[in-house]
Amino acid sequence: MKWTPTGKVLIQGIEKPLARSYAARMREKGTNIVAGVAIGRGGTSIEGIPVFDLVEKAIATEGSIETSLLFVDPYRVLDAALEAIDAGIRQLIIVTGGVPPLDTVELLKKASATGTFILGPGSSGLIIPGQLWLGTCEPGFYRSGDIGLIAKGAALPGASGDRLIDEVARTITAAGFGLTMAVSLGTDGILGSNLSQWLQVLEEDENTRAIVLVSQIGGKAEIDAARYIAEAIEKPVIAYITGLNSPIESRFADADTIIKGALSYTEAISRLRRDIPRYFEEAGVTAIEKLSELPEYLEIVLS
Repeated sequence: MKWTPTGKVLIQGIEKPLARSYAARMREKGTNIVAGVAIGRGGTSIEGIPVFDLVEKAIATEGSIETSLLFVDPYRVLDAALEAIDAGIRQLIIVTGGVPPLDTVELLKKASATGTFILGPGSSGLIIPGQLWLGTCEPGFYRSGDIGLIAKGAALPGASGDRLIDEVARTITAAGFGLTMAVSLGTDGILGSNLSQWLQVLEEDENTRAIVLVSQIGGKAEIDAARYIAEAIEKPVIAYITGLNSPIESRFADADTIIKGALSYTEAISRLRRDIPRYFEEAGVTAIEKLSELPEYLEIVLS
């Protein structure tokens, strides 16, 4: 991964209203968006950004591109992502949610073989306050500081990506703290990068003093993260896990947990709900149930 303010950015599906809106706003904040891709729109421009029919044509004109943001329809994500990978782009942020699971599985196989990094599907992107904004996070809620924020959630009706990350960032900022980096892993059941990978990134970041992990109860991803924290993370971690008190009928499980629990649904979900706080406690993580508690515990771990 290499996220730099000068890295060239491509937007696939730039003709979509959401993409148009955020492309203009990201450019105003300094994001180096050099091109967009929209089939049938080649040779035009959108929000002052040159548009091409194909990714390879954009690269032929603009040179190598580090990152692509995908706003295309869910059923087109696989084709668009493969097109970007074949053109040599090695960082993809898939803003689109609801991608067919088998498409995501195929994409992740290709990404693994080519060394391509993927955020999403359903990601709000990544933001380094004051330096870099990629995606649909609201930059006004973020300011520079020494806390790393990782969020994995479920989509809210009518929302783009994981809006919970904005709410947590706003809470952190309002309390007088700031962030080194905030990253939204996505909202789909199968995701490109996981909690443990980003915990490692923030553990190795010399400017990050504490980590806030935000997720929804669902099982294996959170348990794996707790185990990884116990084994490899020395910085203080605060985990805000939503859904701990939701009705048992609610399903916030990742794909792996849903499949494994299909034959014994109630037992699987209730067991995970009981176990997740215990796993975090055993890993030395401060687990909170209310977002309003976060500033108090940040004060403690940073003092």
